[in-house]
Amino acid sequence: MAKLIIVDDEKPIRAALRDILEYEGYDVDEAKDGEEGLDMIMRTSYDVALCDIRMPKLNGLELLMKVSEAEKSTQIIMISAYGNVENAVEATKRGAFDFITKPPDLNRLLITVRNAIERSKLVQETKTLKKRIYKLNEIVGESDSIRKVKDTINRVAATEARVLVTGANGSGKEMVAKQIHEKGSRANQPLVEVNCAAIPSELIESELFGHEKGAFTGAAAKRVGKFEQADGGTLFLDEIGDMSLSAQAKVLRALQESKITRVGGDKEIKVNVRVIAATNKDLRQEIVNGNFREDLFHRLSVIMIHVPPLTERRGDIPLLADKFLHDIATEYGAPVKELSPDAMDYLQSLPWTGNVRELRNVIERLVIMCGDEIMLDDVKAYA
Repeated sequence: MAKLIIVDDEKPIRAALRDILEYEGYDVDEAKDGEEGLDMIMRTSYDVALCDIRMPKLNGLELLMKVSEAEKSTQIIMISAYGNVENAVEATKRGAFDFITKPPDLNRLLITVRNAIERSKLVQETKTLKKRIYKLNEIVGESDSIRKVKDTINRVAATEARVLVTGANGSGKEMVAKQIHEKGSRANQPLVEVNCAAIPSELIESELFGHEKGAFTGAAAKRVGKFEQADGGTLFLDEIGDMSLSAQAKVLRALQESKITRVGGDKEIKVNVRVIAATNKDLRQEIVNGNFREDLFHRLSVIMIHVPPLTERRGDIPLLADKFLHDIATEYGAPVKELSPDAMDYLQSLPWTGNVRELRNVIERLVIMCGDEIMLDDVKAYA
């Protein structure tokens, strides 16, 4: 049952609206002024608040602003006898779901309330999903090396500094990039990922910068590249050490000038992108070998974060295994399984050439193939 609140200093209005809404099956509370209404909204999860504009102690627009600042999912429908355009525009600018004049048209009121409830549910679901994604991307570990990684992420996330993440395959470079994005000011903007190693060298420029129709054989339509898709947000260039030298030159220009040009085009397009790059290669050695531009390296490596291999933080394996057991159980909708102490000890002794990614795959295999408790013999058989 949806929960609503009516905030109005006129008792007859509150009573009339309550009768209508309770008849429709809603759970309805009342507040006699803006101050009381704000207090109730902050303490209770309401789907919708119907709020008068002119009230004592705290007017409706002030209440609306405070609810918006608190990032509550409650949708505010403003109601007023003074139904002028200025009030409606101001309320909408401040985040009101809708504006209804008194006395309200019954059909419009009920339709608006239903739509507001749907919006409230979507907002709540989005928040829940973001929390779940954040938890999935959480960097787990208490070793000194991983604490250093976390500390650097927390320091750099709030800035616009470019970051170069290094580390072996499967060590968690992508998670570092996601954490920086999610903790930064661009968190509500897109995070666009490009795996430079997975794209043929002849297509990487089109992938990054887009192309115009007819730019090359097969370019049947204009395409927007990853830089444009990430405008306002973050572009994660994974395995940048595999990027061709010609594409490196264009990336360098984009970073220097905050402009790109599509393949086959001559129009400069401004982009506002934070770039995070990652590689499993030693870029300094790649510079010596002539495979990577030194000027691009210095542009990308304002902050460098090295993610240690799993063999250098074996003490984190029990924490990681426990997280994966819970994550996989949630994905499968099944009870959480446990690892016996000797099974855990054996996991900590393995070489883990595939690092955290390999550990996650092994845990999933054990969850699928084993009983409620995963024993030493199980790990020896399936790890």
